[in-house]
Amino acid sequence: QVQLVESGGGLVQTGYSLRLSCVVSGRTFSSYAMGWFRQAPGKEREFVAAISWSGDSTYHRDSVKGRFTISRTNAKNTVYLQMNSLKPEDTAVYYCAAAQTYQRETLYSRGYEYDYWGQGTQVTVSS
Repeated sequence: QVQLVESGGGLVQTGYSLRLSCVVSGRTFSSYAMGWFRQAPGKEREFVAAISWSGDSTYHRDSVKGRFTISRTNAKNTVYLQMNSLKPEDTAVYYCAAAQTYQRETLYSRGYEYDYWGQGTQVTVSS
């Protein structure tokens, strides 16, 4: 059984930073491509960022490029999302997800491509 547990969310003011963490347990973490998604109230879940299992390839949605950075530490079974210059429109529940893959540099940006999901962590940015 693979489990994903997010942490690091909270309430911050516009312009502040947060770092989300997601710890994966249950299987070899390095065989998973990882992603972050978010869902704001009344909106559909959307892709935020993805990272290959090697960590060498990343992809961020346009609205967070230059502000958010996804990274991972395979030795700690952890993926991170560093969020800087936060805006009120970043307010959402953030979810990490894992996609089993045999391809070192593969990235996934669609929710259905992921096999496992965490429970989410709330991020609220006040204006």
